Amino acid sequence: MKRPRPDRGTFRHPFTRFGTTVLGAPLEVWKPASGNVRTLLVGGQHGEEPEGTYLLSRALRTLSADPHECAIVLAANPDGLSRGTRANANGVDLNRNFPTRDWQPHPVTYSWYTGSGSEVRLSPGTSPGSEPETTAFLALLKALQPERIITLHAPLACIDDPLLSPLGQHLATATGLPLVHHIGYPTPGSLGTWAAEHDLHVITYELPRAPLDQLCQLHGPLLQSLMTGSTI
Repeated sequence: MKRPRPDRGTFRHPFTRFGTTVLGAPLEVWKPASGNVRTLLVGGQHGEEPEGTYLLSRALRTLSADPHECAIVLAANPDGLSRGTRANANGVDLNRNFPTRDWQPHPVTYSWYTGSGSEVRLSPGTSPGSEPETTAFLALLKALQPERIITLHAPLACIDDPLLSPLGQHLATATGLPLVHHIGYPTPGSLGTWAAEHDLHVITYELPRAPLDQLCQLHGPLLQSLMTGSTI
């Protein structure tokens, strides 16, 4: 059952603070009352990709019941979201700051516009796991022990699942997005690379570029089903 639309302007579910950003903003997680977490949904790792945060927020505020075996991090990079930057306040790409075997100290680049050359430079951090957002997230994973993570990004418009799992296939079928087993380029220091090294299943849910209202209508019901445990 869904909450009446007039009540969806605020959250009815309590959250827990699991850390603090460079600028002192809280890092927040919504957890199931049972404490048992099968799925962790994550948005806002890159601050200039607000779509995931918006969709997760709307889905969570639609629920009348508590999330079932699902935890939600709306914004893994609140400082970046508030500033409109891909990186955190230290200029670090948090998705290249995880302590992986292939972490590299060299600057990483991204495109200023979709389809343009990858030329804007960011730091992967002074060392693996150097950022407070990264260390807090890793501590959260240790505490929650999720079976799988679904992290929302944009705008590559695909479901990136290295295992090509039934869940990945379900997400692809439900959204019409192609299912791929690799994003097409190396991602040293990324959450996905770190998870693979620790036998943790991560699916990257890459949203397409589209109006937010359109994205909500297409992807909102699917995210709600993940939160309520009514999907695979």
